[in-house]
Amino acid sequence: MGASTDTTIDSGLAQRTAERAARVLYEQDRASQSLGMRITRIAPGEAELTMPVRPDMTNGHHICHGGLVFALADSAFAFACNSYGDSTVAAAASIDFLAAVREGDALTATARELWRGGRSGLYEIVVTNQRGEPVALFRGRSQRVAGRLMPEDAAGDSV
Repeated sequence: MGASTDTTIDSGLAQRTAERAARVLYEQDRASQSLGMRITRIAPGEAELTMPVRPDMTNGHHICHGGLVFALADSAFAFACNSYGDSTVAAAASIDFLAAVREGDALTATARELWRGGRSGLYEIVVTNQRGEPVALFRGRSQRVAGRLMPEDAAGDSV
């Protein structure tokens, strides 16, 4: 096989692993499910999630509670850093709120890997509203822990 064929096979396997990891993680993620989050895109080191802002998500200022915007970004971070199938958790995270989020807004969190090496990774997550306006910027540092999200067959492919 030529190098381009090997690359295609590797990228296909990596994408299938990312999709399986997201499915397994989401099935067990009651927090993301209960907040109405949906995975709209997944790839190795990347994830995109959406969340509608419901009336029960607003605070005393009649805007979305910042902790819920953080939760959406954190979930996108989790799906991105677990997309390789390794059990990975947050070691650190920070967020900057850029604009108010209101009831009825439809939020999208787009996570992308900035760097991954050894057992750690750095990810940037941009949260936007339905108009594509950025409302928050999140940065997370991941730490790989023992175990895999899915069992593997003898060939190393996730089953």
